[in-house]
Amino acid sequence: MTKRLGPIIDEILDSYYEIGGINHIEGPKLPSRVAMHQIVEDLEAIIFPGYHDEEPARVEHLKFTVGERVSRVARNLTEEIQKCLCFQRGIEHDDRCGHPAAQSPDEKGFEDCRERAESITNDFIAQIPELRRRIRLDVEAALTGDPAAQSREEVILAYPGIEAVLVYRLAHELFTRDVPLLPRMMTEYIHGRTGVDIHPGATIGNYFFIDHATGVVVGETTIIGDRVKVYQGVTIGALSVKKEEANKKRHPTIEDDVTIYAGATILGGSTVIGTGSIIGGNVWITSSIPAGSRIFYKPGDFHVAKTRNREPRTV
Repeated sequence: MTKRLGPIIDEILDSYYEIGGINHIEGPKLPSRVAMHQIVEDLEAIIFPGYHDEEPARVEHLKFTVGERVSRVARNLTEEIQKCLCFQRGIEHDDRCGHPAAQSPDEKGFEDCRERAESITNDFIAQIPELRRRIRLDVEAALTGDPAAQSREEVILAYPGIEAVLVYRLAHELFTRDVPLLPRMMTEYIHGRTGVDIHPGATIGNYFFIDHATGVVVGETTIIGDRVKVYQGVTIGALSVKKEEANKKRHPTIEDDVTIYAGATILGGSTVIGTGSIIGGNVWITSSIPAGSRIFYKPGDFHVAKTRNREPRTV
């Protein structure tokens, strides 16, 4: 078997020299997906104490268990943020910060990244009480907004939209502190688990609820106000995907108290959905609508073409 694989392995190695753009050999360390998963799991357990343990949480053990998890998050998050910062520094300054194979690595750059990573991590962890307050409002939005929801426990344990919004809020805190790579890794990880794609750069207010939580897309420069409810299959996206517009506002603004029903598509950086509006299912919006609007498809606009009767086939 080994002899038969030898020529194939050689061809794969040759392709590393022939095909560029997707190799990361002798480069700086990249953030670890495994470590990121552990960080997210620990943060979920800190945000929702008692929901991620096999044994019931006890008051007398809280300081120990929370301290252990917070310490692990601080250690792992600092390490992963440092990798991200060193990677970004290498792109921007073409230095060898964090480069394992460098003949003369940029030691000062490495230490600068470490200090900044520690500072960002400390700031992030200090925000956990406020993040818990905001997530509690999201849980309440689900509990009051879905007639099928029976308890907060059900919402926290069984609603993918809550988990998607939680991880978005965690990633957003890192994104606003200019951490590269890791926020996107976090939101794409939860995208894969829940089907909800929220860019960590989006700005989302309090009391946010995604019902059914499948196929929802929220773009990077989206702004969403308070008490907004979104159903499955909603896209809040850009009219254009041209690269030169990367630094412009490309995605809509959704003001307070808006409900967006299943399959609606709202596009464009100048599009504003006014306060208290209701957007019906499957509508397509590319321009602003005033506060208090009701936008629906007229059933009479659908055309059904009749097909001629055919005899069933015999197999």
